[in-house]
Amino acid sequence: MARRFRLRPISEVDESEVNKSGGINRREFMRLSFNTAAGLITLASLGSVGFASFLMGQKSRSSSDTAIKFYAPKGSNVWYGSMDKQPMSYQAFADEAANSTTGMSAAAGLWSGLPVIAVYVPHEENKNKPVAANVPRFQYQDGFTESGAYVGSGYEVDELEEYAPLSIHDNMVIIFARCPHLCCIPGWQLISNNFTEDSWQPGGTDEGGNKLFCICHSSRYDPTVIEKNRGNNRTTGNSFEYIGIRKTGGPAPYGMPLIPFTVNGDMIEATDEYKDWYTFCA
Repeated sequence: MARRFRLRPISEVDESEVNKSGGINRREFMRLSFNTAAGLITLASLGSVGFASFLMGQKSRSSSDTAIKFYAPKGSNVWYGSMDKQPMSYQAFADEAANSTTGMSAAAGLWSGLPVIAVYVPHEENKNKPVAANVPRFQYQDGFTESGAYVGSGYEVDELEEYAPLSIHDNMVIIFARCPHLCCIPGWQLISNNFTEDSWQPGGTDEGGNKLFCICHSSRYDPTVIEKNRGNNRTTGNSFEYIGIRKTGGPAPYGMPLIPFTVNGDMIEATDEYKDWYTFCA
């Protein structure tokens, strides 16, 4: 049975690269992306095939539409590499967190062909401790559009029945892992820099590490900050409000939405109450 709890307040393109249709194909997009100052990574470090497939995602072969499977990018050295394509185990996250200075752990996965990132945060253990660096917990905060317009509060997860499936539980969140900038897939500690180091700062700022980091153009996200914000369907132009994590830096216009989940025995399974929230890359 999942435990639920309330959160405590916390005080550059060369024309030769453009194809006949006027766009940039995926191969050239990737090459140009890696040439940005934000890349700080070479194709050799992840493998061009591995990273390309990671960007595209893969259709799940599971007979279950709810189970989330680990997805280890080819050529990467992630802690869950030996569990690639296996169902996500909750205990695996808890065990890995024990090896972390902050007690946090995270992994990329696939759910029904969609890329996700599961993040474990020792909220239960830390929620009553004084707020301090490297003592992470989930934080509810207000969400604002790029223009500064107030959208709503992360506290609505506990206050409004429509968001009840997202109530924080089991020290974990599942995040739809498409960067709202250009729909690349951010990662957890795939490269080393100040944003990805094993550290944590409260307040949802761009300080501290343990950010989800998009290596294409350097957007950063704090997976411990839950807020309400507004996204847009790229096909229809329709806007929608969603509950998700905070963007702390980079060109992305807003953060990434949450996906409800349950822990069934030791298996992490996602549910599909908010499918419209995952259309901003449609």
